Amino acid sequence: MAAAALLPPLSADGTLLRQAMRRLVGGVVVVTAGIGEDRIGLTATSAASLSIDPPTMLVCVNRSTSTWPVIARRRHFCVSILGEGQRAIAERFAGIGGHRGAARYLGADWTVMASGASGLTEAQAIIDCALEEVIERHSHAILLGAVREVRLNQAEQPALAYGAGRFIGIPPD
Repeated sequence: MAAAALLPPLSADGTLLRQAMRRLVGGVVVVTAGIGEDRIGLTATSAASLSIDPPTMLVCVNRSTSTWPVIARRRHFCVSILGEGQRAIAERFAGIGGHRGAARYLGADWTVMASGASGLTEAQAIIDCALEEVIERHSHAILLGAVREVRLNQAEQPALAYGAGRFIGIPPD
């Protein structure tokens, strides 16, 4: 890209960073924690494998969410990697429609994992983690999770991604 195509530099602030990050496409996951009526969760694009040896996940969670205290108290979290067919679940866990707490789990099948957290049964993959370490920076908690259990869906479907303010299906090769 030619340098002339870039806008002149502006001071860095949260609004500009948010606009810049909307241009990055990320995979969509639902991060869940808790047990029974204490279940909660959120939709995120900030999940990644930190290490394969030992198996470790990294997830970033805003500490102002209702999910954060449950993760901190229960010391676990589960990452369900969504496929294109789970857009409605992604929206529900993002707060669209006003569902809160355990009500976000209604209308889908959930599997209780080794930690006690729930994973979406029809997700592309479910990764269950014990909370190993928390790094608190500014508004967020960076969660490092020791992977305790992984389940893969045998029926591959297009991945669900998020970019430019919308959900996008990405077909497998």
